[in-house]
Amino acid sequence: MVFLIGFALLVCLVILFYRVTDAPQGAPGATPGTPAAPGSASLAGIGVAYISNGNLFYQPDGGALRQLHSPYIQETEDRLARSNERNSWKKNTSFEVAAYGQMKQFGGAESAIRHTSAQFDQQQSILYFLRDETIGGLFALNLESGVETRIVHRQHLDLSDLHLNRQTGKLVCTSASRDSSTNIATLDVDGNRLRELTGGDTADSAPAWCDDDTIVYQSAGLARDKQGMVVALGHSTIQKLDLRSGQLETVLDDANTDFLHPRVSANGDLLFIRRPYEAPQYSSGNLLLDAVLFPFRLLRAVFHYLNFFSMMYSRKPLTGAGGPSAQADVRAIILKGKRIDAEKALRSENMVAGVPSLVPASWQLVQRSRRGDERVLASNVASYDLTPSGRILYSNGRGVFLLGDDGRSTLVLKGDLVGDIIAR
Repeated sequence: MVFLIGFALLVCLVILFYRVTDAPQGAPGATPGTPAAPGSASLAGIGVAYISNGNLFYQPDGGALRQLHSPYIQETEDRLARSNERNSWKKNTSFEVAAYGQMKQFGGAESAIRHTSAQFDQQQSILYFLRDETIGGLFALNLESGVETRIVHRQHLDLSDLHLNRQTGKLVCTSASRDSSTNIATLDVDGNRLRELTGGDTADSAPAWCDDDTIVYQSAGLARDKQGMVVALGHSTIQKLDLRSGQLETVLDDANTDFLHPRVSANGDLLFIRRPYEAPQYSSGNLLLDAVLFPFRLLRAVFHYLNFFSMMYSRKPLTGAGGPSAQADVRAIILKGKRIDAEKALRSENMVAGVPSLVPASWQLVQRSRRGDERVLASNVASYDLTPSGRILYSNGRGVFLLGDDGRSTLVLKGDLVGDIIAR
C-alpha cells in the first residue's frame, strides 16, 4: 500500500509538472479579461453597466464600454505599494518569518476590494458598494466629473443587491451576516437608517421594490452541520413583504425549482429567473466514489503538506509560480450561486445573437401576470434588469442583449464574464 501511494504521488507530481509548464494560461471564458467591443444595437437614452469578477464596467448611451475605476481602490493600492516598497529590504531575510514559520505580509497583499453591487441614481452618478475581507462601504461616482463620494464606510458592513426607489430615494439591499445568513435591509441613499427587515437562518437576497411600501425578494433555507457550518442551500422561493403591516406572502414555491431575482414591471407583472433546483445528494454511489478517491485525496493532502514546508523554508512552492490561479478560476465561473463549467458550456450551450452562453437553456426569464399566466421571454439567462422605461436587458454570461417587443434579442455588448446587469 505504501509503495502504491508513493508511486501514485510520483505520477501526480510528474503530471502536475507538465500541467504547470505546458498548460494554457486559462480556459476560454474562465476569467473576465478585457471586455469586448460594444455591439451594434441602438440604445437610445439607455446606459448599461455590469459587474465582472468584482470589477465595474459601464457603457453610456452611444459610447464605448469602459471600466469604472474607484479612486478609493486606487488610493488603497497606492498605499499598499508604498508600504511594500518601504519593507522590500526585509524580503528573503529572517524579518520575513513570523512565529511558527509563517511568512509575514508587510504592507498587505494585493487589494482584494471588489464591487458587490451597483445602481444608477438620478444625479448623473452611479452608486456602488465596495467590500474587502473586513470593511465595506457605499460610494457614489459622478460619471461626468469622476468625483467619488464616500457615503458610508465601516467594519463588517457587507451589502449587495442594491435596488433604488427613484421616487423615495430609498435603497433596499441584501445584508450579509458573519454566520453566513443574509437578510433584506433598507437604508437611505445618504447611508443613514440602515434597517434589517428579515431574519432567521435563511439566505434572503435580490430584493426589489414593488411600490413604496412593498418589496419582493428570493429566499432559501440554510442547512448546517453539527459545527454550525453551512453544508447545503435549499431551493429558492419568491416572497413578498408589506413594510407597513409586516405581512409576508409566498408568491412562488416549488421544491424542484429555483425562482431568482424577482422584479416587478410598471404594469404589475412579475419577472424572475427560473431554473431547476439541484438538491444535494449523498447515496451509496457517493460512498463508493469516496472509497475509490480516498488514496488520491490522501496524496493531495500530503502534497499540500510538503508544499507548506517548501514555502516555509525555501520560500518557493512545489508548483511553478506561473501556473493558473485556481481561486480566480472558481470566482470566474460562479453565477447566481452555481459553479459553471465554463469550457463545457461554451462548447455545448446555445448561442444568443451569435454569443456563446455560460448558463444552460433551462435558466429562463419568465414573465408572470397578475392572473398567474406565465410566459418565457428568453432562455440562457444569467442576469437581467429593467430600464426606467420598462425595457429588458439580459445577459447569458458572455454578452448583454436588448429584448425587443417581438421577442428577438439584439446584441448590446460582449464581455468575457458578464455578471449582474445594471440598466440606466
